[in-house]
Parts: sequence; C-alpha cells; structure tokens
Amino acid sequence: MSTPEHAFAPRADLSLAPHAAPVDDVAQEPVDGIGPTGRTRRHIADPPPLLHHGPAKILAVCNQKGGVGKTTTTINLGAALAEYGRRVLLVDFDPQGALSVGLGVHPHQLETTIYNVIMENDTAVPDVIRKTMVDDMDLLPSNIDLSAAEIQLVSEVGREHTLVRTLRPVIDYYDYVLVDCQPSLGLLTVNALAAADGVLIPLECEFFSLRGVALLIDTIEKVKERLNPKLTITGILATMYDPRTLHSREVMARVVEAFGDIVFDSVINRTVRFPETTVAGEPITRWAPRSSGANAYRALAREVIAR
Repeated sequence: MSTPEHAFAPRADLSLAPHAAPVDDVAQEPVDGIGPTGRTRRHIADPPPLLHHGPAKILAVCNQKGGVGKTTTTINLGAALAEYGRRVLLVDFDPQGALSVGLGVHPHQLETTIYNVIMENDTAVPDVIRKTMVDDMDLLPSNIDLSAAEIQLVSEVGREHTLVRTLRPVIDYYDYVLVDCQPSLGLLTVNALAAADGVLIPLECEFFSLRGVALLIDTIEKVKERLNPKLTITGILATMYDPRTLHSREVMARVVEAFGDIVFDSVINRTVRFPETTVAGEPITRWAPRSSGANAYRALAREVIAR
C-alpha cells in the first residue's frame, strides 16, 4: 500500500496539549451507531467454531515506537481469540521480554527461550513453548539473550527467514501466531515481517506516533517487495484513545483519513485496568472480564478473524 507523504502532515489546528486523566472504565455508548473512528460501526457476529485447527495465520504486532500498546495488544488479542476457540501462540520477539513478564513469567529465570531455538540446532521449538493461564494460548518466551541474536544472525545465510524456519514445526497446530516485535526496525523486526501473513499496527492516539507510521509503512513495503510477497497490513489499531481530548479526536480523524478501512472499528481507550493486568500477569479478559477494555479486545478479535 502506498501512502502519500502529505497524509501525515499535521493540520494547522492540531493540538499538542497533554492528555487528560484516564477515562473511567465504562463502555462508551455509540451515538447513532457512530464509533470513535467517525464511521458507522460494522456489526461482526461471533465467529463460528472451528472443525479443525491450523495452519496458523502469523500476525506481526509491530510499531517502531515504544509504548504504543504492542505487548498489551498481543496478550489481550491472543486471549480474546482463544475465547473464540482459536489455538494461539504468542511469540515474545523482544529482548526486553515484556510479553513474558505480562504473562507472569520471569525472563531471567528461563533456561531456554526463543534465542536457543534460533541459534542452537539441538533445541526444538515445542520444548520451549510454555502453557499460559489461558486455555489454548501458549507462549514462546524471550529474555535479554535475544539481543545477541541480532548480532549473530548478521553473518548467517538467509538471516531474514530465521523466524519462519523456527515456527514451521508448530504452524499446523495453531490457528494464530502473534509475534510481539521490539520497538525498532532492526533485523529481528524484519524477521517477524518476513514470517508474517499480516501486520497489526497499534497506534497511540498521539501526534508523534502518527508521524512515525510513515517509516513503518515504507519498511513493510520493502519487506513485501524483497522478502515476503504475501505480506499485507491486517489493520491499524487505535490505542490509548481518550474521547475527552481534542488531541485524541484530531489524531483519530487523521488516521482514518490516511488509511481508511484499514483502521479497525475497535478502539482501545485509556483505562486504569491495563496497568493492573500487567502487575497481575493476566489478560484483561480474565482480570476484568466485563470491563470496556476486555470487550474492546473481543471486538478486535472478531474483526481479525473476519479479515
């Protein structure tokens, strides 16, 4: 997809004022069926049960800017997909190990991680995969060791396809593989894009996040052209949205204007629940199953399955 440069230019009246306090965790009622994106909400029914599992669709959850909700989205989208009867593998592909921590795993205590699978021929991926507290959702964990892989892979033949070779033995067992990428566009992220069928881009409703997407789109187009012709943008997910601030509403309008239907109808509002779930080491669908955040990720899961 080609995005014109002027699509990311700020409007003259775009406010850079600080965000207001977090929105209370209550569902936002649509006005006349119009959602936060400014479009009429499309009704998507619950997906039907599967008759069999696999092969998995691989989605890279990617944005080179940190703090936009990549890890939160990976965990909660995975849990919501599992609620709908899908087998899900979450891949922690960030040396910081935030995904593992968010699921209650202590990265520094792990004896084997995805690093060992990538760099050691005698370590098989099924031996490293861990069960989570969510049925049908597993984790391929990571820790700081993975940072060495980016250096070691430079001299390897076919280094950009290391992750897809790693996942190949388990693809037929799962329905979705969600790869939580590091906040950069380095070799690890390129590996994730080369392995993926689609890219899910969490985008914080903040001006500087919007400007950074142009660079990510350019990288996606290069990977599609040179390494992975099947790669598409599954969707852009607006996160940390505060409907009470002009800034959030302006950024949302610019995102929809630039990307149109690629933007998910589902929007993730700011809420105090998400920091709580990180401390608890559980998805919001378990920690606060009736919250607006949990319902938003269930809606996102329905959209992802429908796409």
